[in-house]
Amino acid sequence: MKCELCPHHCNLDEGEIGFCKGRTNKNGRIVPNNYGRVTSLALDPIEKKPLARFHPGSQILSVGSYGCNLRCPFCQNHDISMADSTVDAAYFAPEFLVRTALSAVDDGNIGLAFTYNEPLISYEYIRDCARLAKKNDLSIVLVTNGMICEEPLLSLLPYIDAMNIDLKGTTQAFYDIVKGDLETVKTTIAIAAFRCHVEITSLIIPGLNDTEEEMAALSGWLASIDPAIPLHVTRFFPRHQMKDRPPTPIETVERLRDVAAEKLRYVYTGNC
Repeated sequence: MKCELCPHHCNLDEGEIGFCKGRTNKNGRIVPNNYGRVTSLALDPIEKKPLARFHPGSQILSVGSYGCNLRCPFCQNHDISMADSTVDAAYFAPEFLVRTALSAVDDGNIGLAFTYNEPLISYEYIRDCARLAKKNDLSIVLVTNGMICEEPLLSLLPYIDAMNIDLKGTTQAFYDIVKGDLETVKTTIAIAAFRCHVEITSLIIPGLNDTEEEMAALSGWLASIDPAIPLHVTRFFPRHQMKDRPPTPIETVERLRDVAAEKLRYVYTGNC
């Protein structure tokens, strides 16, 4: 069976696990083996997602599972994003997760954010939770790498209120490093920007994507969609397989913010 969720299009035999470690062939159907398996749960400020212009000052119940369909050597959450089904996780049925979110409304919670690992590899779980959440006036947020094919994306977007999408670089050569597909991510951004609130994060890594030319290309492309799309220019810290690389100088982040601000209305710095 071929998984049609993301551009890897894994061909899976019965019981075989996909590249993302979160989907499998079970009884002739591709299903998420991480369905409802929660590794992380926290009530976070919405700005931490990061979303700067979506209900600022509010809180959101943030949920993570395991697995990812990229292999970023600089991943900040590699302990769960690179994990498989052996990771420590608790099962949260959609009904239970929505009740948990509702119980936190008095603490400022506005909904559910699927984050920490790559949420879209558990597409069916997000869909089921989102349908219930919308009946209870809860907002749904995705923090995602954008590696999803167009058809499932369009089916899910009616339930989504906001997305923060990583745009990791401006070339396929960069996406080859992380085992991804740039055009798929750009298509996700272009489609989602007209159907929900979208903000973009670009992690700036010394020697990989830190030139003014690259930021000019990235911000120019975003501006061609909508110059009001907020961009978060974020500082890299050594993590995972890139512990030998220095943190991004704050001056670099600020300089690239200024480059992006020539074309975009809302540009923010992160991790500074």
